[in-house]
Amino acid sequence: MSQSVPIRDASTVLLVRDGQQGIEVFLQHRVQQMAFAGGMTVFPGGGVDPSDRTAQVAWAGPEPRWWAERLSADEDAARALVLAAVRETFEECGVLLAGTADAVHPDPSEFAAERAALVNKELTFGDFLTRRELVLRADLLAPFSHWITPENESRRYDTRFFVAVMPDGQEADGQTTEASGTEWNTAGQALDNWRSGRRFLLPPTWSQLRDIGRFATVAQLLADEREIRPVMPRVSDPADGSGLASLRFDDSAEYLAALGDGRLDRLRNA
Repeated sequence: MSQSVPIRDASTVLLVRDGQQGIEVFLQHRVQQMAFAGGMTVFPGGGVDPSDRTAQVAWAGPEPRWWAERLSADEDAARALVLAAVRETFEECGVLLAGTADAVHPDPSEFAAERAALVNKELTFGDFLTRRELVLRADLLAPFSHWITPENESRRYDTRFFVAVMPDGQEADGQTTEASGTEWNTAGQALDNWRSGRRFLLPPTWSQLRDIGRFATVAQLLADEREIRPVMPRVSDPADGSGLASLRFDDSAEYLAALGDGRLDRLRNA
């Protein structure tokens, strides 16, 4: 695959909450027909829209300069990445990280019509927030990791992963055509489902679930001092057709060791 494939900025959000057995994460099971990561279990997220780069919105929390330093981006790009993170979370699972400067909106379901219009590209997120006099709550997000799609792929994303605590009073739903189902699960349970073959995880999802599994509570997770370095897995020889079997990244040997040939074949086509 030529290295001229354009890379699209993207944002993904790990919604977390404390559960009886540890930190729970909101997961989506993507429909098989999706052009990217079809059939995979993922976190909510997606590409940055052009409107995310031009929106003028009320903002609470760390300013774009703060985000730029942590996301390895310029201020305009960092601002768009944060906007995309909040927009995608609302579009894909109905969770809205916006409200007043002091509180999130208690019932985003009242914005169902606007949510549908956002998904259909009939409304921009900036216009929605402005019309409803909502403040984007950048303080409810924290930077988590940074992954870049390997050079041999036909679709490439430069993805910043964020973590956000599930707002009290809101509910995450599965009302998106991109997912066949959703669930809250601990990192350990999600990884067990992957090892057993019940679920399929791409390397970034697998890696971050392992990372979350190191912490007992959301407070401990958020208190962790993180050094975020871009990770771009590499395929040792893209021309030989081995795909994920020759994928290399930190701890890739552990990831690949749990996959049989049949699962590798499925992941090659993701």
